[in-house]
Amino acid sequence: MEFTLLGWPEDGHRLRLDHEQFAYAGKFVMTSTGKAVVGDDGVVAAAAFDADRTDPDTLCVRYITVRQDRQGDRLGARLLRFVRERATDRGFERVSIGVNNPFSYQAAYRAGFCFSGAESGMAELDLIWPGDRSTERYQAGLDLFRERDLSPEEESFLTAKADADPPSILGDWDDRPAARTD
Repeated sequence: MEFTLLGWPEDGHRLRLDHEQFAYAGKFVMTSTGKAVVGDDGVVAAAAFDADRTDPDTLCVRYITVRQDRQGDRLGARLLRFVRERATDRGFERVSIGVNNPFSYQAAYRAGFCFSGAESGMAELDLIWPGDRSTERYQAGLDLFRERDLSPEEESFLTAKADADPPSILGDWDDRPAARTD
């Protein structure tokens, strides 16, 4: 499994993904965002990101997509962690991402993010790094998803997470948790 930073927004990189295999595939053709990918048998996950329009110290991850046949392998969480680490290496103090479903929420938590307490106008919960990874904050975000019209899979997932602590942060590119930071 190889994690690669293809470029920063100013590099104007395009990435063509199969729209039948990747959600948001069309968003990766834009040259105004930086790109990072995970590959082993071709691209299996991709991220697009740029600086926050109102805070130059914050990198915003705009999209993360995982190839349909690789969803559930924690590639989104690993890629988000990879982007977060590259962002801090580049001098960003914060990283943010908006998520619109409980599975993405969990993946972002595994990458070290936490719910900011805010929602965007597009039915997304805003997650940030660094931040408050308390159980109360984690559950507050899950509660907002519980108020929505959900699929049976999402409802089952949220039921299983009732009163749960936030997941541990993924370790060095495998399934071992890193040390907790809360």
